[in-house]
Amino acid sequence: MKRLITAAMAVTALALAGCTGSDPDPTVGTTAAPDASSARATYPVTVDTVTLTARPEKIVSLSPTATEMLFAIGAGPQVIAVDDQSNYPVEAPKTDLSGFKPNAEAIAAKDPDLVVISGDADGIVAQLGKLSIPVFVSPAAATLDDTYAEITDLGALTGHPIEAKALNEVRAAEIDRIVKSVPARSKPLTYYYELGPDLYSATSKTFIGSIFGLFGMTNVADAADPDGKLGGYPQLSQESLVKANPDMIFLADTKCCQQSADTVRARPGWSSITAVSKNQIHPLDDDIASRWGPRTAELVKSVADAVGKVPA
Repeated sequence: MKRLITAAMAVTALALAGCTGSDPDPTVGTTAAPDASSARATYPVTVDTVTLTARPEKIVSLSPTATEMLFAIGAGPQVIAVDDQSNYPVEAPKTDLSGFKPNAEAIAAKDPDLVVISGDADGIVAQLGKLSIPVFVSPAAATLDDTYAEITDLGALTGHPIEAKALNEVRAAEIDRIVKSVPARSKPLTYYYELGPDLYSATSKTFIGSIFGLFGMTNVADAADPDGKLGGYPQLSQESLVKANPDMIFLADTKCCQQSADTVRARPGWSSITAVSKNQIHPLDDDIASRWGPRTAELVKSVADAVGKVPA
């Protein structure tokens, strides 16, 4: 149900806000080892509208993506609480705090010296500002460059600029190796990316679309939001999807909505779709697919593995 709600809200919320067969870099998704950069970081530091006079030692993260970024750059020991959706890494101090409906009083009770959130829900920035609690807004990335920039910003704020730079370099190199490991095709593959069984999808103008664009793929959802007025997250009709006849289907609703290749094959009228008839339906990890941070390389690898199995 949560993914269905998320899909339905995507239009407005996001408008506001090496070799083939090899494994990804072994550091993907792991926590960076602290180094001397923390000692060399100097304050005060200003990023956007946030100024910190000293290294934050009590960070509250209300964004699962930011939580992953903080731990990946070695700032995990400084994180004292994370929101109820931050389930990775396992050592993250998960609480009942919400990033969707943030409660200023509950957040303030943690006595944080920095709060990181993905959007200014319910005017939480001003509410916490009145309590002299600095808030850094780290919105959902629109491109890979945005992801790298947010990691850089968090590195600067938390005293881990060198670790952040190293993480970005490793991830960028890994993604480049993965993409280059997949041979170019003479005819682009078409695909449908599913956010929920209610047929919400993501166009080429979104972060997700940019990932598939690395492989030169054609997105069948683009026709449903050609001018971007829907924020890049249109709801498709079954008729239009069957008519578009995508070569591949990627499911980002396997955990929230228990969708699978079997459930897709069982949908009335879908048997004629090429992706279904040729068994080219690929379940993804919902969390990795929706958190555009350190584990994006794993998403790229999943797409690369799927594309590599399609006969040229």
